[in-house]
Amino acid sequence: MSKANVNVLGHIKIFNPMTMEVFVDKDNSIHYENFSEALALSIGNKTTGYIHEMHFGSGGTSVDSTGVITYLPPNNSGTNADLYNPTYYKVIDDNSSRNLDPTRNKIEIRHIPGKVYSDILVTCLLDYGEPSTGQAAFDNATDLNADFVFDELGLKSWTGTEAEGKLLTHVIFHPVQKSLNRLIQIEYTVRCQTLTNLSSLG
Repeated sequence: MSKANVNVLGHIKIFNPMTMEVFVDKDNSIHYENFSEALALSIGNKTTGYIHEMHFGSGGTSVDSTGVITYLPPNNSGTNADLYNPTYYKVIDDNSSRNLDPTRNKIEIRHIPGKVYSDILVTCLLDYGEPSTGQAAFDNATDLNADFVFDELGLKSWTGTEAEGKLLTHVIFHPVQKSLNRLIQIEYTVRCQTLTNLSSLG
């Protein structure tokens, strides 16, 4: 019997697609328990488990009066794990009827023949009018705790009810404001890599 160890890595890039200004470019944390269940459900051809939404929050950091940022640890344990303060989400599954813009919010699978890894590329665009209410007009926020000054983000699976899926990934970053005058695009790459071990059992 051969064994295959599956390693999952994640990386996120947040930028303005008009100016190409990059706000965040870093690795993220994987919730291995929830991800392992999602993999099994997906490969087992069940109706749940697949990536469905990208969730945004504003509770991952605190900023003191001198501007020093304190980062909370990512939530990557416990089946009911969530963002610290979720404030917005978008459906990014381009096969879902709930996705209102599947050309700009989508999931692509990328694989190079002969390689032992495949990439899941999740693309999400927050347009000028998103979120539809509550945004500041300009990107000059002084309140870094406002709902749409994002500092955490995660992918969630579909479990049968929108916005109530299981957290698969979580990343904490310095505050980034979403305002009416700013487009924000997220490219979230999750790499699933198989490390083969040819040792036999028994």
